[in-house]
Amino acid sequence: MLQSIVLQAPAKVNYRLDVIVRRPDGYHELRMIMQRINLCDEVTISLSSEPGIRVRCGREGVPDGEGNIAWKAAKALLDLAGQPSGVEIAIQKNIPVAAGLGGGSSDCAAVLLGLNELLGLGLSREQLMEIGVKLGADVPFFVFQQTSLAEGIGEKLSPLNGLPPAWVVLVNPNLPVSTAWVYKNLQLTQRERLATIPDSFEDVAAICGVLANDLEAVTIPAFPVISEIKRELIAQGACCSLMSGSGPTVFGLFDSEATARKAGDALRTNRDWFVAVVETV
Repeated sequence: MLQSIVLQAPAKVNYRLDVIVRRPDGYHELRMIMQRINLCDEVTISLSSEPGIRVRCGREGVPDGEGNIAWKAAKALLDLAGQPSGVEIAIQKNIPVAAGLGGGSSDCAAVLLGLNELLGLGLSREQLMEIGVKLGADVPFFVFQQTSLAEGIGEKLSPLNGLPPAWVVLVNPNLPVSTAWVYKNLQLTQRERLATIPDSFEDVAAICGVLANDLEAVTIPAFPVISEIKRELIAQGACCSLMSGSGPTVFGLFDSEATARKAGDALRTNRDWFVAVVETV
């Protein structure tokens, strides 16, 4: 029986984020196109003879104990297993924190997937997704492990198989943004109808045709640097640019590695921004 497992927990970007309506429970009905990218945290999960759950991260802004969503994932599966096993979780953070990239949710999903295997629980993806949505709205997407159209609060997932690969330049101005604050300050406007999402996309330009994020209306006025980054990405050759999630990370889509890497080098110059050149997965 395996005693330890190491998993890569990828970040995501939102090609589209439509906020449809606020629900009575305080959540919002959404429609999103969610795409994983190969910027990953590394999550090491080990069973221990010492009871209890221990999470080590050592990253400012990320709690090590019960406040960590990875801890909550481990607790949920240990309770389900009814076993006295202890669990050690070590997270090497490569994804910026509070950045609209889903790093915490991805770490949580990795713990669900890894402990399911280590404990021999045999839970299906669907069962893990049901557990995950109680921990965070983005967790089911990372358990699902496919490019998706996400609806509801993010838990209703349909695979989107027709999206071409793209090179992505991520730029984060090192300003943490609270997702809860963004949604609290969002003023919903009445829509006549939702834009149609195509069944397939021929190229990166076609993906650019659907890019939109309703949360920019809140985050950009508070952090004007986001608009600056979007403009710079376009100036450096991006086919299009958008804020991911609740921000403040901005991404640009590129149809060639050379152009993306050149843009990344230019955007790193004389700034303290986080910049990464990655691919979709």
